[in-house]
Amino acid sequence: MAIIHKANLSPSKLELIAGYLPKQPWFIQDGTPELIGAYRFDDPAGEVGIETHVVAAGDRIYQVPLSYRGYELAGAEEWLIGTMDHSVLGKRYVYDACADPIYVKALATAILTGQEEAQLIVDGEPEPRPSSVTVKGSGKLDGGVPALSASAPVSGSGVTIIDAGELRLKVARVVDVAADSSASSAAAPELHGELTLSGQWAGLENPVELAAVVRD
Repeated sequence: MAIIHKANLSPSKLELIAGYLPKQPWFIQDGTPELIGAYRFDDPAGEVGIETHVVAAGDRIYQVPLSYRGYELAGAEEWLIGTMDHSVLGKRYVYDACADPIYVKALATAILTGQEEAQLIVDGEPEPRPSSVTVKGSGKLDGGVPALSASAPVSGSGVTIIDAGELRLKVARVVDVAADSSASSAAAPELHGELTLSGQWAGLENPVELAAVVRD
């Protein structure tokens, strides 16, 4: 489960994302970015927040994984999106999560073992809060995941590739929500993974592929 605090954020997550997107090779400036929803994975150590945002801009849908840390991630200066002041947790360093080993491990685990998004536990609320984006991995591995090595992500047209030792992860940046006809699908990648992470949100009739894993 992911524990969420009721807090004020400055700048907001959307403000950070809006400043980050135009710098990415897979983003096409077309309209103001708007949040559709988000899903979280859990850090077993409870130190790193892992949240992936689904964002609309113009006719396209983008996926923006972020990690939130209370300290700087060594060697990841290139992927630091910015910092925010969290009224409960203090200063938070916000990274493109594709460069964060905690996210990479969580994503691989979800895909290989068939996990879903983390339950959201909000301070002061007695019941878990539903996630605005639901996800599920296609794998059924019972023995966990292989050891993963850190590797710098490489982004191309619509996809980010993470070489992580025995596994190669592919994260869709442009999400194909209508493969047959929409303008968004023209720029969306085909993931071609052995196993995938699929997601769905309000207004989306069928789940879409968000990430995939390929064994080297």
